[in-house]
Amino acid sequence: MSQRWRVDKRTFTNRLVVLDTETTGLNPQEGHRIIEIGCVELVNRRLTGRRFHAYINPERIIDDGAIEVHGITNQFLEDKPVFAGVVKDFIAFIQGAELVIHNAPFDVGFLNYEFSLLNNQTGTVADYSKVFDTLTYARKKHPGQRNSLDALCKRYGIDNSHRDLHGALLDAEILADVFLLMTGGQSSLLDEGHTSSEGAAVSSGIRYLSADRPALNVIRCTEEELSAHQQRLEAIEKAGGVCIWNQ
Repeated sequence: MSQRWRVDKRTFTNRLVVLDTETTGLNPQEGHRIIEIGCVELVNRRLTGRRFHAYINPERIIDDGAIEVHGITNQFLEDKPVFAGVVKDFIAFIQGAELVIHNAPFDVGFLNYEFSLLNNQTGTVADYSKVFDTLTYARKKHPGQRNSLDALCKRYGIDNSHRDLHGALLDAEILADVFLLMTGGQSSLLDEGHTSSEGAAVSSGIRYLSADRPALNVIRCTEEELSAHQQRLEAIEKAGGVCIWNQ
């Protein structure tokens, strides 16, 4: 039986697939298509190194605005397979996993549109995988703040300086780090909502340990937290208690 774990009253299977796509434009209802799919696998909250990555010939012209975002040109995709040529391997990779996607309705909408063009032989994403939307989760966890992938990288101390352009595989790898930190539990020594003066949660990132141990998220305390802790110890002693941390 598959192992399961919980985050914020949500139960996940032990196998997750972090997914991102790039497209010819913004709306599949206008005939826009997927041109790149990138996926990375997590098992028991650890990156396994397994990936799925494909560039896809969309059989149509890419909008100029989309090229400015991801840098993928029509000429580059001329010799790439069409979606039908990669769908079997893609489904095999995601089947039975829970997909982790940032702004899931966008990517799932495009995937379902691509499936619909295959004479309804493949169903929909829901036939193969559950979906967890990290954007929805981030908005609940950080209400009133910017929750784009770049903003979350800054908040959780993830280096995305190499992300000059969007790319499906690169963004999936970055999102995997964001997801692990964002759903890793405590983000402060004092309380969950505490942040540094710059507004970013204090974190040193993820350490990948030996294969028989899970990844650990190491949290560093701030000077403000250290001061508050010391004040609490002094209050205990003034009240006549025995404060062993000061001995």
